[in-house]
Amino acid sequence: MSANVKNPFQHIVEPLDPKDPTQLFYNLTKLGDPRYDRLPFSIRVLLESAVRNCDQFLIKSSDVERILDWKQTQTQTVEVPFRPARVILQDFTGVPAVVDFAAMRDAVVKLGGDPEKINPVCPADLVIDHSIQVDFNRKSDSLQKNQDLEFERNRERFQFLKWGSKAFKNMRIIPPGSGIVHQVNLEYLARVVFHRDGYLYPDSLVGTDSHTTMIDGLGVLGWGVGGIEAEAVMLGQPISMVLPEVVGYRLCGTPDRLITSTDIVLTVTKHLRQVGVVGKFVEFFGPGVAQLSIADRATIANMCPEYGATAAFFPVDDVSIQYLEQTGREAEQLSYISRYLKAVSMFRDYTDVDQDPEFTLVVELDLSTVVPCCSGPKRPQDRIPVSDMKRDFESCLGAKHGFKGFQVSPERHGAAVPFLFNGTEFTLGHGSVVIAAITSCTNTSNPSVMLGAGLLAKKAVECGLSVKPYIKTSLSPGSGVVTYYLRQSGVMEYLSRLGFEVVGYGCMTCIGNSGPIPEPVVEAITQGDLVAAGVLSGNRNFEGRVHPNTRANYLASPPLVIAYALAGTVRIDFETEPIAVNAEGRQVFLGDIWPTREEIQAVERSFVIPSMFKEVYEKIERVNERWNALAAPSDELYSWDPHSTYIKPPPFFDGLTMDVQPPRSITDAYVLLNLGDSVTTDHISPAGNIARTSAAARYLTSRGLNPRDYNSYGSRRGNDAVMARGTFANIRLFNKFLNKQAPQTIHLPTGETLDVFDAAERYQQAGEALLVLAGKEYGSGSSRDWAAKGPFLLGIKAVLAESYERIHRSNLVGMGVIPLEFLPGDSAEGLGLTGGERYSISIPEPLTPRMVVDVKLDNQKTFQVLMRFDTDVELTYFRHGGILNYMIRKMSEN
Repeated sequence: MSANVKNPFQHIVEPLDPKDPTQLFYNLTKLGDPRYDRLPFSIRVLLESAVRNCDQFLIKSSDVERILDWKQTQTQTVEVPFRPARVILQDFTGVPAVVDFAAMRDAVVKLGGDPEKINPVCPADLVIDHSIQVDFNRKSDSLQKNQDLEFERNRERFQFLKWGSKAFKNMRIIPPGSGIVHQVNLEYLARVVFHRDGYLYPDSLVGTDSHTTMIDGLGVLGWGVGGIEAEAVMLGQPISMVLPEVVGYRLCGTPDRLITSTDIVLTVTKHLRQVGVVGKFVEFFGPGVAQLSIADRATIANMCPEYGATAAFFPVDDVSIQYLEQTGREAEQLSYISRYLKAVSMFRDYTDVDQDPEFTLVVELDLSTVVPCCSGPKRPQDRIPVSDMKRDFESCLGAKHGFKGFQVSPERHGAAVPFLFNGTEFTLGHGSVVIAAITSCTNTSNPSVMLGAGLLAKKAVECGLSVKPYIKTSLSPGSGVVTYYLRQSGVMEYLSRLGFEVVGYGCMTCIGNSGPIPEPVVEAITQGDLVAAGVLSGNRNFEGRVHPNTRANYLASPPLVIAYALAGTVRIDFETEPIAVNAEGRQVFLGDIWPTREEIQAVERSFVIPSMFKEVYEKIERVNERWNALAAPSDELYSWDPHSTYIKPPPFFDGLTMDVQPPRSITDAYVLLNLGDSVTTDHISPAGNIARTSAAARYLTSRGLNPRDYNSYGSRRGNDAVMARGTFANIRLFNKFLNKQAPQTIHLPTGETLDVFDAAERYQQAGEALLVLAGKEYGSGSSRDWAAKGPFLLGIKAVLAESYERIHRSNLVGMGVIPLEFLPGDSAEGLGLTGGERYSISIPEPLTPRMVVDVKLDNQKTFQVLMRFDTDVELTYFRHGGILNYMIRKMSEN
């Protein structure tokens, strides 16, 4: 910590209370620098970390000066270090992180080092929330059955994680069945202000999930990073980042009484996508913020990755302190949080314009202009007012294939396919809802929308409405607190009667763990080639993510999820058409059953109380009896099981020596895939079910597994053999070589169409280098390290794209894959590239950040591209062959 005598800022350390020397802090106001009070609050957090951790080695006085001088340096691509206070992981990304740590210990031993050095030095929390699937629904025992199946499928992974919790210090595991990582972070893990080793300082974090930004809504600065980068932070490395511009987002006005926080965040997402905030911080201010609850702010901050920013920060104010009190934090903690933040000018009064800092740019949203909306059918940023939903879907049906098009011929728009379900005949058409899921960290942490859904369900049942039995309905709360207040308020009964039984505590449908839909429904969709719809209260709706049979997927508030389930279709105008006709023949409109904000707030005040949070969280780490009974080894080094299909030592460090070889130029590389815009990490490294015809399925079958035991790609992330075969295995991947959606490509030397893995394997056997061509926003979506590890194992040396999602570019760097970017105005299409060429890329020495390099084709054509190593630290990682190689060599020295 920072009591180090080398720290040149030790003179500004003082006690918060002169009578209590156990609460020291670096008082930034004592820097005596007028620039401090004009800094955005988010930049003040970066500054405090630099001051407190300044050792003149990893973090220098010059770094502190660069941050203080943010007004000038923000546009100069200045590199600064940041040491977050903690790290948070979920199990899909946490398992490969622990696998890497275990393999790194082995590698350090081989190099003569001390394996104990591979150990987290900053606190790390891992929440198991990504493993549970919606295998059972609509029954009162669905939760128990899904949890039983989760444990049966994932016992080996869970044993491995439990070993990790014993073998590594500073790592806490929150067992399965506890809730969604970001909600548990808000309600339980967040400190807001750390009190550690006698010092107070702002809570801050990085996480291995892109929606880590949700915690920004509570005034804790955090964002998602690649798993590889998070591992380095856990081992004591500061993050090297370009000092960001900060967009001030001013909120004013009052939202309509029928508007939900989901409507607000979908509006903000579309707006900020248009503004362009990639790689920037967004900081919210203005009188409208004071009207938003912490749950509302967290909802807006949660979808930060969808509008492209790095962080979406709401500084701490009185509402934040009230939330901490509501969620059961201790009075002593609330006292020092408030006093400390006020002492260092990090406590906000949103109604005081004199506190407004300087921003790079200010944009504004009048909350009174927000209307009910959804987003889809294929991207979170494609917002649609609910009043336009029917027209928009019908427009998408006939439009050319793309983000807003399915290219269905006009004569087929009215297609209707009858089918039998449980002895009753039903009909499906384009736009029929087959999945309706109240799910995801975005909304389930927010009592207003969850209670709103419950009140709507109550009114619907009282009006005699029901949901068709073939629609896969589900409710996956973000924590046990949600179930508690839904039951106590009396609305759970009505949710259950509409089919929205609690199915599990985890991400579930939002990450593709939607489980099977009824076979007669699948057959009807397939027979009619229907564009069936999923409606979910999630944050991601990319193609192939939610379910293979729902080609249209819409993000909506929990009440709207129920509304579309009741209607049975998205081809409805709720303003002019009844949601249903009840048994008495009466038309019931959505307006008849929609609860007002006042109704919801009255229930929330009565039933969302501190005792609930205390009761749930005081036993969270020991409440899961199966987890408690799970036996796991505690050896320093992990004993790998050669028969395991879940946990396998990765080959990343095979043959690693202490010698660093100079980087080599790429010569005559083949293009493995020729891709377009918005290729997501779901396309690159799927998390959902393993298709029976896939390369990964063939591998698992060869290991003696039956299809029912395949589990998902996400659950297999501890096994590189499965994950390499699953790379680019998404059935919705559009490869220009094939001019269609398929997880395949053309092996250029022979012209054969092969699964991507099989083609890559052939190239590797022939000793050929590979690259990928892509368009804009390559790697958008979830922060999956396997979306970089997988391509590395396929032999891909570089990706050439028009632009990158921030976390994915960082992950590529972390694995030693070169992210190349077309120069402004250039693209594969503009340069006439077909992908059939062979590419040679010159890598000169000395390398410098953001260097322009030459690309030469086998047809003698040449052009230049930007090498997206953005900092000197990233270049260091590249020279070592990746960040983990660098850390192993560093930990093995002497």
